Amino acid sequence: MAALVAATTLASCGDAPKESKGTGSAASDLLPCIVSDAGGFDDKSFNQLSYEGVKQAADELGTKFKGVESNNENDYAPNLESLVAEGCDAIVTVGFALASATKDSATANPDIEYVLIDDSADGGKDGATFDGKADVANIKPLLYNTAEAAFMAGYLAADYTKTGVVGTYGGQPFPTVTIFMDGFKQGVEYYNKEKGKTVKVKGWDGKNGNFTGGFEANTQATNTATQLLDADVDVILPVGGPIYQGALTAIQASGKDVALIGVDADFYETDPKTQDVVLTSILKNMKTSTYEAIMAAGNDKFDFTPYVGTLANDGVGIAPFHNFESKVSPTVAAELDKVKAGIMDGSIKVKSYLTP
Repeated sequence: MAALVAATTLASCGDAPKESKGTGSAASDLLPCIVSDAGGFDDKSFNQLSYEGVKQAADELGTKFKGVESNNENDYAPNLESLVAEGCDAIVTVGFALASATKDSATANPDIEYVLIDDSADGGKDGATFDGKADVANIKPLLYNTAEAAFMAGYLAADYTKTGVVGTYGGQPFPTVTIFMDGFKQGVEYYNKEKGKTVKVKGWDGKNGNFTGGFEANTQATNTATQLLDADVDVILPVGGPIYQGALTAIQASGKDVALIGVDADFYETDPKTQDVVLTSILKNMKTSTYEAIMAAGNDKFDFTPYVGTLANDGVGIAPFHNFESKVSPTVAAELDKVKAGIMDGSIKVKSYLTP
């Protein structure tokens, strides 16, 4: 990420957005832009992946791009206004929390193409419903049915646990958070049914669970993880960007043999500090889908049809086992292939708000 930051100076609310020049040979007159959620473009997670997608597209299009980071929700609208004033042609907004500000900005600027990540922009409460069409005509939603990949991670966690207890916690109970927790729980339940086991899930019962109240790597994130470890959890899934760092602190302090499951990006690759503890990561292919949206805009082929990433189109998935390759069951990889095939052909049902 250091190289990315070196390539472009990123401004937070209150400063004029800074730009970077793409390196492609065929110059485009498109000016793509991106607004982060809290956590910034080096969060090792969804902000970073989306930023990398915009940068890659700008490089290939041979154009400059602009990015602004949001420190909190009060920055969303001003940051969007600053990018509109800079003449941006396509604006990527990262995260469901920006949905309201994005819809307001898109309504006021119908000639700008907006890409909204992790929210359907269709009027559902907190993104909890999806009818396949955004409320505002010039917004393209990028969505990810992470329940499918999380189901596989839940199955893996149930197979790996030594205590018979796995756990999860989130930042806030938004659908884009609980969709991971739903799939994880369903995967454990499927494993129990298939294997005649009784692995327990702590931190999420399908309606209520453990949440930190935000998405910061703070004491609350550590305390929430510690509560789960104290409940005999030995595989933990933190859902919410940087809050996983609280789990790392809790694992280290516990002295226990605990495996971590990452979200959005492959934590093994994005954060080397996790390499000794990360079993796998639940992937959202945000970099590629963001890149493809900006490339389409640059080639005058932009389509406002919502994108939904699934196992079938490689929009979601799970990362390799990396350092845990020798620690997992020798049969679990083949079992997961069968689970994946079953989800894709519909013989294994995964319940998600993205799949009514």
